[in-house]
Amino acid sequence: MSKHRIVVAGCGGMSNTWFDYVAERDDAHVVALVDVHLPAAKAMAERRGLNVPLYSDLSEAIKENEANLVFDVTIPKVHKQIVTTALTAGCNVFGEKPIAKTLADANEVVDVAGKTGKTYSVMQNRRFNKQIRAFHQLLADKTIGNVGTLHADFFLGPHFGGFRDVMDSPLIVDMAIHTFDQARFLMRADPVSVYCHEFNPPGSWYKGNASAICIFEMSDGSVFTYRGSWCAEGFATSWESDWRAIGELGTARWDGEHLPTCEVVDESQPADFLRKAKAIDVPDAWKGREGHWGCLDEMFIALEQNRQAETDCTDNIKSMAMVFGAVESARTGKKVFLEG
Repeated sequence: MSKHRIVVAGCGGMSNTWFDYVAERDDAHVVALVDVHLPAAKAMAERRGLNVPLYSDLSEAIKENEANLVFDVTIPKVHKQIVTTALTAGCNVFGEKPIAKTLADANEVVDVAGKTGKTYSVMQNRRFNKQIRAFHQLLADKTIGNVGTLHADFFLGPHFGGFRDVMDSPLIVDMAIHTFDQARFLMRADPVSVYCHEFNPPGSWYKGNASAICIFEMSDGSVFTYRGSWCAEGFATSWESDWRAIGELGTARWDGEHLPTCEVVDESQPADFLRKAKAIDVPDAWKGREGHWGCLDEMFIALEQNRQAETDCTDNIKSMAMVFGAVESARTGKKVFLEG
């Protein structure tokens, strides 16, 4: 019997990445597919050449196939139901973000994971590329000293069409969690409070507010600022944002596409009105895989080592709190304090 017996929940919109990943492992196999729309499960089975049973009921699929791991790639509004069902049935869960549609529901999911003793890891693939890993290590090594402020600019003009165009807060709700999660990863600190001004600029093709400016106070006393827009034509940033970290000794920058750059005060030069700076090489030391593959590697390694993954729900809930805190602040016009 395979070590990891996987039930896949939600076949309609599932990317091939999850299946491709499992296919390369000798210790993991998909044993059943679940979808409320059985033709979607059948189509996925045929597309992937899987001779496995199909179900519309997750509990039944888990029980009849002795599954111990569930991939939740369903739509966000049913994440809570799928994940809690799987955890209660004795399965660990890997799933796409978000944990749930509301912060209250997400906290309930985290509580269930704690009570069952099972783990629920969330896909945050943007933590896993060599550039952000190099940036993270640079800050962790205190090459620029203690970091006081971290800034992220995100300016793109995607014309999605569809549901994003009619969302109330498309940028903050659908995209910003990636950047917020990256900020927590880089700073190794958690949010304490947020003030957010959200707006819809002239020329926007979105119904809801597609631009925002946020100020987060962090648990180590540092400040993280976010400036973003999904209706910014011209001079586009990368999807990873454009970053600047300012520390006691210097500044590090990352454009989201190349390795970070760094300058620190050159102590060999006279202490003029504006101190001279010198460039510091930033090593490319990350040996892991990138994107979804890197995140899935971490999830499986964590299972094997009987520990929580880097993107475990107990960590990811803090990134979700940043999103919902920002939305509440924008709605009320007030600073919002986030629960620790």
